[in-house]
Amino acid sequence: MTPDPARLAAIHAASFTNPRPWSAREIASLLSDRTTVLIEDAAGFALGRAVADEAELLTLAVAPDERRRGIGACLLARFLVAARDHGASRVFLEVAADNEAALALYRRHGFFETGRRRGYYRDSPPDAVDAIVMCRDRAPGRDEN
Repeated sequence: MTPDPARLAAIHAASFTNPRPWSAREIASLLSDRTTVLIEDAAGFALGRAVADEAELLTLAVAPDERRRGIGACLLARFLVAARDHGASRVFLEVAADNEAALALYRRHGFFETGRRRGYYRDSPPDAVDAIVMCRDRAPGRDEN
């Protein structure tokens, strides 16, 4: 399947307001980079980068009407395997401190907090939200989700 930046941007826009959603142009730019890792299905996508022995999950978006069906968990698990296949032994991500569903998902997949960026998400002043930096020390093996 050839990625459609406009479709991905529509899912992202339905999923996020803070931080602001990414445009089709921004997504297309990321997709043009050879370090980009994209995992997608009809209801959502995971997008990140893998360089040397590290990967970063930049975003994980699932259409709101498709949530709570395990799609995000599946996309994340597939991203972790793809990161490992690209040579990553460590995966990082940032998540808004008020995104409890995402925090629970990441913790279930072995991520732990390594830092915090105070007031990082400022798209909705005056209520800036911290970014929690999380890490998973190793990518999963073939038999691990």
